[in-house]
Amino acid sequence: MPGPKDLDPSTSPRALLGAELRHAREKAGLSQEELGGRLFVSGSFIGQLESGTRRMQREYAALLDDALGTEDFFRRNCAASAKSKYPEHFAEAAEAEGSAAAIKEYASMLIPGLLQTPSYARAVCRAYQPTATDEVIDELVTARMERARMLADPTEPMLWAVIDESALRRATGGREVMAGALRHIAALMRENRVIVQVLPFDAGAHPAMQGCVKLMDFAGAPPLVYLEGVGTGRVDDDPATVGRYRFYYELLMVSALSPTNSLSMIEELAQNYAHGDDL
Repeated sequence: MPGPKDLDPSTSPRALLGAELRHAREKAGLSQEELGGRLFVSGSFIGQLESGTRRMQREYAALLDDALGTEDFFRRNCAASAKSKYPEHFAEAAEAEGSAAAIKEYASMLIPGLLQTPSYARAVCRAYQPTATDEVIDELVTARMERARMLADPTEPMLWAVIDESALRRATGGREVMAGALRHIAALMRENRVIVQVLPFDAGAHPAMQGCVKLMDFAGAPPLVYLEGVGTGRVDDDPATVGRYRFYYELLMVSALSPTNSLSMIEELAQNYAHGDDL
């Protein structure tokens, strides 16, 4: 089973560990599906570990050592691959995001991270960690802006975001910060770099009212879904689960404003924020 595009083993500990996993598996004469069966996971999960799309957790490292007869190799080395500049609950999703060909995301209460400006990101990070030092906040903002650089690529990933109207009307960081944040989204839309739809208040009830959803598709590999709550998050590759949330996302898309009408709303709100007008 093919995996997502490989990372460079010389620069990524996860990719190096994944390459070693592939070598050990092939040496043992096992397919990805066969090894996955011994760990009670899917073959695609093994493929994602091998390509570096997913981080190797300690519990899987121990099972791999036992299944492949590699003594304690994966136990000893998985810690290096697990190091991340992102919050623990989001690290695996952020790393998978970096190799995705397409990302579809619904955000309920805030602008998605890939679309945030530094000032907006700083306001969000400070709200999450009100007692953190400025240095910690700086590191979080820097990591978020590094993620957003992927949008500079003219070909991938394709980012399609549905943003709840409440996220646009919540004055995160103040009116000036919001004006800049919305102008940034509008600029990306006008440059045809992203697709954004606004889910208006009058759309009523919808299937993602309780959280945020991120769907990630990869070239030649099964998709993932990332589900996030307050300080928690999990990546799931179960086909039925991914399929269910893809259906939910499609319902959100048809309930949202068109990209053209969404752009008009975003630009109007940006102007209102800038001029102090009523929202």
